[in-house]
Amino acid sequence: MTTETTVPSPGKQSRAPGIPPGPRRPARPAGGLRFPSRHAPAPAAPPLPLLAADLLAALAGAAALGEAARRPVPVTALVAGALLLRPRSRPLPGVPGALDELPAVCGRIAVTWLGLAALLATYDPARALTARTLVLGWVLHTAVAGAGRGAVYWRRRVALLRRPRTALVIGPAATAQRVAAALLRHPRCGVRPVAVVAEHPADAAALPVLTTGEEVERALIRNGVRVVLTVDPGVRTARAPLLRALAESGCGVWELDADSPAYETRDQLAGFAVRRLDPGARRRGSAGKRLLDVAVSGTLLVLAGPVLLVCATVLRLTGGPGVVFRQERVGKDGRPFTMLKFRTHRPADEQEAATRWSVAGEQRMRPFCRLLRQTSMDELLQLWNVFRGDMSLVGPRPERPYFVDRFSRVHPGYAARHRMRTGVTGLAQVNGLRGDTSIEDRARFDNAYIDNWSMWQDICILLRTAAAVVRSTGS
Repeated sequence: MTTETTVPSPGKQSRAPGIPPGPRRPARPAGGLRFPSRHAPAPAAPPLPLLAADLLAALAGAAALGEAARRPVPVTALVAGALLLRPRSRPLPGVPGALDELPAVCGRIAVTWLGLAALLATYDPARALTARTLVLGWVLHTAVAGAGRGAVYWRRRVALLRRPRTALVIGPAATAQRVAAALLRHPRCGVRPVAVVAEHPADAAALPVLTTGEEVERALIRNGVRVVLTVDPGVRTARAPLLRALAESGCGVWELDADSPAYETRDQLAGFAVRRLDPGARRRGSAGKRLLDVAVSGTLLVLAGPVLLVCATVLRLTGGPGVVFRQERVGKDGRPFTMLKFRTHRPADEQEAATRWSVAGEQRMRPFCRLLRQTSMDELLQLWNVFRGDMSLVGPRPERPYFVDRFSRVHPGYAARHRMRTGVTGLAQVNGLRGDTSIEDRARFDNAYIDNWSMWQDICILLRTAAAVVRSTGS
């Protein structure tokens, strides 16, 4: 567990400044933009047709087996191996070609047949496959698989010609209009741009230029946009909140090389090299993360019950009533919640509590309160926030609405931290970014944690946090 409360050091420009009190404004939503989730992100096409084609090909190949080997167990092993090793269709804005996948199909089918031959020769030499049977089965299996996949892709291509995927093109207006015109000249790619998103409108634009979030949202709903193409590398940074909002609304986001040559990429769209982007879209594993939060926080609340009771009793006897400190913080998607802590300092008024950056170095703090701060034991009550679902064990640290609004204005990417549930500890905290440290660095570490989230990363952060608490390295 961590704390992030110290008096800001004077003269440190890169660190969180002590901001004077002022009118508090509501926190912005995650990333500053949020579009309605019209559909969940989905693969480019349903996998069932390709699965059926691969199954039919495996059964056709099994017809080449001799009478001695044409039994349920060998046939089942062949079908299972063919389906497990079949090439997965890559998500693309258009439709891949069957010939592009043919080398992978041939290689995986060869591995399947060689594995079947080895199994038969090992367990029943009498049923060992001859070289003729092996080659014939591989040829039949490969031919039917290639034909079946080709038929599936042909049907998808025809469907896209009739009803292409609508797209938004994001980038400098001139470049975006040029790319959009090239895509419109090649309808076989299956993508039809309907608008360009740019900071400034262009003169004599062929497609409408959208400059505000409201215009983008109207275009999404009116045209049923499913594809987003960025045509400039700077878009990933400059338009990161917009890309995240589009991805969360169900759009597939792709980066297109409009002017630079393509390096190590095989996916193309109308002659342009493209690559898939994942701008912080919702990831799988949220249920597992929540289960870990409930299990660990519930267990720790039970085990730490006596410690909590002792801390509350000492604070009540030494400082009077008001042991628990409640403060409004900004959580996931910009929603406020009430965070709990042991009270170690009494601010002069509510305005000071809401707008003063930190008080960890307060000289008036009593020795026991200072001990709670140094050992991070004042944060133990946040386990109840975790158990309730306001917070997670691991995630970006929550901040007060006043500072969320100010930091979001100054530091790009700060508001995007709220696309995940806030946490008691996080990647920024275990890397020393607590208290009077750089807000820009915190936002970068928090966004890197979200973009690369995994359950193992959470476990590692919890172990590092536990080690820091044992060493009493609280701020």
